[in-house]
Amino acid sequence: MNGPLSRFLIRWIGCSLGFWIAAGFLQGGINFNGDIGVLIIAGFVLALANTIIKPLVVLLSLPAILFSLGLFMIVVNGLMVYLASTLYPSLEITSFGTAILVGVIIGVVNILISVIVEEKK
Repeated sequence: MNGPLSRFLIRWIGCSLGFWIAAGFLQGGINFNGDIGVLIIAGFVLALANTIIKPLVVLLSLPAILFSLGLFMIVVNGLMVYLASTLYPSLEITSFGTAILVGVIIGVVNILISVIVEEKK
């Protein structure tokens, strides 16, 4: 379960689950027309963006991340969520502030999933 494909699948599941939880908490902030398939595909798009684009964004924003003692990563996560909603128009995020909150929720879900997976090893 240490291969890159299994890590990507776990990240995909975490992102999809995070979108679903965030949609429950932030009603009106996320519109997916009640279709769970939209959340699954949006989770895939976000996992793909986190795998390919996020490392470059983190590298370019490293001075801001260091200056803010890592808190700018919350903005980077929100940017990735907003990018995923732009790339996949079936998922509508109302504002960048909502995207930041969704990014925080997805981050917490991914941390919990990582802890659970690591305990099983």
